[in-house]
Amino acid sequence: MMIEFFFDCSSPWTWIAFHNLQPLARELDVPLRWRPVLVGGIFNTVNPSVYEFRERGVPAKQVYHRKDLQDWARKAGLTINFPPAVFPVNSVKAMRGCLLLEPEGKLVPFAAAVFEAYWTHDRDISQDAVLADLCSGVGVEPQRFLEGIARPDIKAQLKANTDEVIARGGFGSPTIFVGGNDMYFGNDRLPLVRDAVLRRQAAETRA
Repeated sequence: MMIEFFFDCSSPWTWIAFHNLQPLARELDVPLRWRPVLVGGIFNTVNPSVYEFRERGVPAKQVYHRKDLQDWARKAGLTINFPPAVFPVNSVKAMRGCLLLEPEGKLVPFAAAVFEAYWTHDRDISQDAVLADLCSGVGVEPQRFLEGIARPDIKAQLKANTDEVIARGGFGSPTIFVGGNDMYFGNDRLPLVRDAVLRRQAAETRA
């Protein structure tokens, strides 16, 4: 059994879940599989209502949405400035970078740096110079990184991950699967993820 985490760094809720899921997985002793996606591709294909909410959502709900985000960020110990100057942001290069660095064991520190750069420090993560600077901070040679994210196989893998989560019923980021077929959406569902893992572990023990 494992937990799969389909994610895009352009979502503030995803940063909170990314932060909170790691200690939960350690507590439960369950492996995490990180699955970078392009959330804009998901929205365009199956969930265009996101754009409608941004443009013409109920004002009171939008105000509460921002308060709710800050409440969850505070609980996680994260600083999220919403909205950043560039919003929404083109995160395709950053997400390709996560795939590129995964075999080196650097996906998590790189993704964490991207989240913090964008959501805390208001840096435009679509820019090569910003990504190169973040690479240096996690011990990755910037030029190799920029060349690597242009590789056809990396581009294809990001599209494949995005297509896969849509095919499995996902409609945004973060989308979490427990044991392959049990889907949860959003940071606030992590208590349910925990319960699902515990149920499966108990069933495996009895088997």
